[in-house]
Amino acid sequence: MDKESNKNNENKINRKDFIKSAVLVGAGVTVAIGSVGISSFKDAPKSKDEPKNLPEFTTIPEDENSDILIRMQRELKEAMKKPIHERKWGMIINTKKCVGCHACTISCIAENKLPPGVVYRPVIEVQSGEFPNVQLQYFPRPCMQCEEPPCVDVCPVEATWKREDGITTIDYDKCIGCRYCITACPYGARTSDFGHFYTDNTPEIQPYEKLSNHEYGKEWNRENHGSPIGNARKCNYCVHRLDEGELPACVTTCIGRANYFGDLNDPNSLVSEMSRKTNQIKLLEDKGTKPTTSYLI
Repeated sequence: MDKESNKNNENKINRKDFIKSAVLVGAGVTVAIGSVGISSFKDAPKSKDEPKNLPEFTTIPEDENSDILIRMQRELKEAMKKPIHERKWGMIINTKKCVGCHACTISCIAENKLPPGVVYRPVIEVQSGEFPNVQLQYFPRPCMQCEEPPCVDVCPVEATWKREDGITTIDYDKCIGCRYCITACPYGARTSDFGHFYTDNTPEIQPYEKLSNHEYGKEWNRENHGSPIGNARKCNYCVHRLDEGELPACVTTCIGRANYFGDLNDPNSLVSEMSRKTNQIKLLEDKGTKPTTSYLI
């Protein structure tokens, strides 16, 4: 084998080592790039062609506060120890950190097995300025979990109601599909399940579409036109995950860590800390809905 082949083989090995390191980073091993930590490349094998002036990466000790997800997870578990009436769930979305990747939208669809036309967390794109000075901002739009939800007042069968912890929910067994709540919501955060499947008009509806979802801690099977087909549907902060001590799916999959979630009744929680920021806004405050989902701009 000639020298050139040896060099190519060395480069292949080094690329594999780099990919392995990247996988470890994705799994939670941390590195020092800006405010994000990664594991040290100090002892990694070096190629003969590698530049000699690369900066030395120092290994950052594992710290439970190094990632806000870990902090929020810990705070969530502490909040769940309290009675439900002592908790008040809230979410704050930092628009400066949102990159418009739609990971939250996709994870929500996967977590709740949402059918075509049902989206709990769309990402709204807002363009401002004039060419060439144009700015694009992203606003993920889950349910605002209003303190004064207009959707509750208009429901004729009391199928939609507000829990003591602040989450507005829907009882699919009671919902008659009148869609008054959809019209009443000023945020467009509600939609209706028309019974469609992604594999409609194909030889067979695929098995994965027939799987039950577990919203509100119950098992719902849409096969044979069962609930929630015909019902109103909306974001509920993944209450079935909260009950298991897990953060909402959209929070855990955000690559920019743009979502802050937790108990607003805990003054020391991250979400309470962010709620005291002066650059916070709430959508359509003039409607008097008092949303507990807000934004940092």
